[in-house]
Formats: sequence, C-alpha cells, structure tokens
Amino acid sequence: MVEKKGTNVCRMMILFAALSLMPSARGESPLPVLAWSASGELVLPPRDETHAVLAIKDPSIVRFNDRWHIYATTASERGWQMVYLSFKDWKDANSATPYFMDKNPGLKGYHCAPQVFYFEPQKKWYLIYQSQQPQYSTADDLSDPASWSKPQDFFDGKPDTVGNLWIDYWVICDNTHAYLFFTGDDGRFYRSSTTLEQFPRGMSKPVVVMEDKNRFHLFEGGATYKLKGTDQYLTIIEAIGPDGSRYYRSFIADRLDGEWKPAADSWEHPFAGINNVTFPDGTKHWTRDISHGELIRDGYDQTMTVDPQHLQFLFQGREPSNEKIDYIKLPYRLGLLTLDPATAKRPADSNR
Repeated sequence: MVEKKGTNVCRMMILFAALSLMPSARGESPLPVLAWSASGELVLPPRDETHAVLAIKDPSIVRFNDRWHIYATTASERGWQMVYLSFKDWKDANSATPYFMDKNPGLKGYHCAPQVFYFEPQKKWYLIYQSQQPQYSTADDLSDPASWSKPQDFFDGKPDTVGNLWIDYWVICDNTHAYLFFTGDDGRFYRSSTTLEQFPRGMSKPVVVMEDKNRFHLFEGGATYKLKGTDQYLTIIEAIGPDGSRYYRSFIADRLDGEWKPAADSWEHPFAGINNVTFPDGTKHWTRDISHGELIRDGYDQTMTVDPQHLQFLFQGREPSNEKIDYIKLPYRLGLLTLDPATAKRPADSNR
C-alpha cells in the first residue's frame, strides 16, 4: 500500500519523538508511549525424532533472496542448542523444516543466542553466539547451515574487566570499527571494539558503558541498531518487571562508542512490554513476556540498520503460569510485534 507523504512524515515525527527525547527532570518521560500490536504464536518449538525441543528462543532474522532466515536457540533436556528455519511468508513459519545445528559437526554441544549478518568487507556471512564465551562461524551461504565453519573465539580468555557471566553477544559496525556489545545478568552493558580491517580479530578489553544497581533493570538480550535516515543508534535491553514479566528498555546514542541516554525505558512506558502491547480482536493473549528478540532489519549487513517508519520485532513469549518451572523448560515460542505509531499516546492520556 502506498501512503501519502504527509502520513509518512507524521509517523516519523512521532517515532523519533518517542525514541530520542530525554526523560523529564522528575523522572517521567514526556514522550508518546510506543504502541505495538502482537501476532499470535508464529513459531512453536520445532521437533524431530532426535530433538525433543521444549522452547524456541533468542531469534536472529534476516530477509535475503526473498525468504526469511531465522537462527534461534532451542531448549531441551539436552541443554541449549541452535536451530535454523527458512520460509517465504510468515504464514509458513511454523511449518518450516528445522535444521538443528548440532548436525553440523563443528557446532555440536552448547551454543546459543545467535546473531546472523553479512559482513560486506569480507563478503562473508557471520554467525555470532555464546558458548559460554563469544564465538563466531562464517559461511558463504547462510541458507546452508551445514556449511558454517568451526567455532572461533573472539578473545584468548575471559577478560578481567568482565563480571561472573557474559552472555548475549551482539556485533554492529560503523564506517571504521566493529563493536561487540554484551550483558551479563548483572546490571552492566559492556562494549569491545576492533577495526573493520582486523575484524573479527583484535577485540579490545571490554568496558562497562551502562550500569544499574538493580541488575534486573539491565539484564540480558541486548541488541544495537543504526536508525535509518539519522545519525543515531538505538540499543534495546531486556529487563524484568515487578511482576516477573520480561520487557524491553531503550537507549539512544550519537556514536557507537558514545554515551547511551534513556528513551522509552521504564516498566510503565517501555520500548516493548505488556504495558504497550495489544492483542487485536481474535488474537489470543498468549504472553506477558516480551523477551529476547530482534528488530526486523532494513537489510542484512553489518550496520544493523532498522527503518523507524516500519518497525517490527520478532520476540520470544510464553503462556503465563504460576507453576514453578526450571528456566530451561519454560515453553517459549516466537511472535511478531508491529509498531503502530499512529496510535501512540502520551503518558498522561494512557489508561495503563
């Protein structure tokens, strides 16, 4: 559908106001509340005769050659592994034939939380994942999951600047450098970098770029993007709300090595969470968690560019339950959020 130019401009203004203005002095955001519409459950845990999968999580997605390509985490009694799915249209997502990545001889065992992108300077696809340390594989064809190379480490050992845990690694590049961001369930957001010429070698010692005394406010699942048509970058980080539900906070910076400033960043007014997600009529309210996911990119290269006029967010969610279940057994599946900036409301007008 072709929209009038005025409509596009209006939507852009609303979204940039929501993403780039700072909170007020009294701690409340003067921004419009971002409003998302949720799909139903699009991808259920895939299984075959040798993989009794309980959950599918942590998706990384690109559109390439007129198909969607998803690399994601699977959880089962055997632990954490990865899976690849490819399909043309969302209606076919749940029927896509899974390729379980432990079929690749180099990727047996514990590997999860993938990120996939095309590194233009080398004309290669990269798959980044945790094993626990950050590792990567390369391939010439992302649609051939058996072709990914043997895992390689980014670091010779765990740097002494990192806390007890380091997880959920994310690479993004500007015109000169490649940056590796990650979290650690400890209220810290870390950054390392190297030049484009050296990548993936030469990563600097990680430094803390954001920190919160409450570790649940900066928890995990971080991702960083270039905002198309601007000189700004967006970081989203998963947090845990007062009722235990997962949600996303957002931060804006002018440089990848610059200062990150809060945007839509609270439980009441999140980047994405149950307080700004609605389920259209006829769609089951199947999750309170808006958890580890990835924004749909405008392209597939190392710049991680997203179009703020057309944001969608592939995320993991699950049926709410009061039952005490081991984390690995939580029945996560994938759904899609679509941003509707035209329905964004200012906090004062919100009934939430």
